[in-house]
Amino acid sequence: MKKQSINILLGILILLLGVSCSSHKHFVSVSGTQFVHKKKPYYFIGANYWYGMNLGMKGEKGDRARLTRELDHMQELGITNLRILASSDGPLSAPWRVQPTLQPEAGVINEEVAEGLDFLLSEMAKRDMKAVMVLNNFWTWSGGMTQYLEWAGEPEAPYPFDGSNSWDAYIKYTQSFYQNEKAMQLFEDFLTKIINRENSITKRSYKEDGTIMAWQLSNEPRGYESRADYLKWIERTASFIKVQDQKHLVCLGTEGNTPGTNAGINVYEDNFSEHIDYMTMHIWVQNWSWFNPTNAEETYPTAFKNVEAYIKDHVASAQKLGKPIVLEEFGIGRDENNHDPKATTVWKDKYYKALFEKVIENAEQGTSLVGANFWAFAGEGRPKHIHDFWEEGDDYIGDPPHERQGWYSVYDQDTTTLNIISESAQKIQRLNDKKYLKEKSDNEVIDSPKEI
Repeated sequence: MKKQSINILLGILILLLGVSCSSHKHFVSVSGTQFVHKKKPYYFIGANYWYGMNLGMKGEKGDRARLTRELDHMQELGITNLRILASSDGPLSAPWRVQPTLQPEAGVINEEVAEGLDFLLSEMAKRDMKAVMVLNNFWTWSGGMTQYLEWAGEPEAPYPFDGSNSWDAYIKYTQSFYQNEKAMQLFEDFLTKIINRENSITKRSYKEDGTIMAWQLSNEPRGYESRADYLKWIERTASFIKVQDQKHLVCLGTEGNTPGTNAGINVYEDNFSEHIDYMTMHIWVQNWSWFNPTNAEETYPTAFKNVEAYIKDHVASAQKLGKPIVLEEFGIGRDENNHDPKATTVWKDKYYKALFEKVIENAEQGTSLVGANFWAFAGEGRPKHIHDFWEEGDDYIGDPPHERQGWYSVYDQDTTTLNIISESAQKIQRLNDKKYLKEKSDNEVIDSPKEI
């Protein structure tokens, strides 16, 4: 009887171990400067699809039919990675913000929006897509740090969009988040809720869901004059997530070393934490005044030289840290800065092709640059107010509410641009079809790591 009991216990233990291994099977992990998925390299061409959570809502507020069609379209293009909002904060009265929000009040989850995120993740899983979950925002368009400060008792944020306040005032206000204990605690309370959420459709906890590739601390966080506190916040938040979830990757979400020297960013130092698994960079040639779409012929050559230098610099930092890096945001306007969806895309196509080629070239050479997400997929959506701000009830497109609608969106009708995306995705997919990881510098082949 004793022997039989031992055998039963051993059987249960083996079963539990099997379940544990199985539950980890589809998670993306890191091996040196590469991503690994299903014991193979994981390179990708992806998209920013920030509004997917809202589109996934039931009823008139969402459009699940459109969402599934757009996911099908992206799958056909070879897109395998989506960077999405997994947070949005503030009341319906909040200006220049995606609505409705996931967290309308501090600590209160809007289940309608949350179920939209559940639906999005469940549909992505059917298509073997991976999600990067953006959890906060330095900029106001999803609430983010400014909203947490208001909830912590600070005065209303000095929004700069209508000209009544300056960007300097907004930045000074927002960077105080890193010193505000109550605001940071409110954010951590939200993290606990979202990481441990059970998907209402799959009945799987988010922290057990391999559809999620990574938790991202924030969209484009910057330190500015609060750099020391910013670094402490990175370490604090990344370790906080890792305590709750040891299976998923964690990344910061930084743009990298932007041309503005006062942004309080150092991409090497900011990503140094052992709790940050991979690096990110964003490139904005028009926003940074490298490229002028109304004078494209003259400004593009220098702009792309700057892009190449930016990539080289950030890849070198990633190599030094021994971590992968993703170009997770880049975009460029339509010809002549025309925001009409019917406007031509000659320079956009040229830029996309060149950037994707640069990413694929790095991947083939075995550097730390392993993927790219363009900004941003708009699918079937169209701007109701071209070159104006988004209003509730308008189509969700690639341009967030605080930016001019039609600026960077890629629509389902942009055939030439979509062809470039598809061709690039096919090229990078060939690297994933190899059964081994790339060689180390000493020519020793790296074995596929055990799943986490």
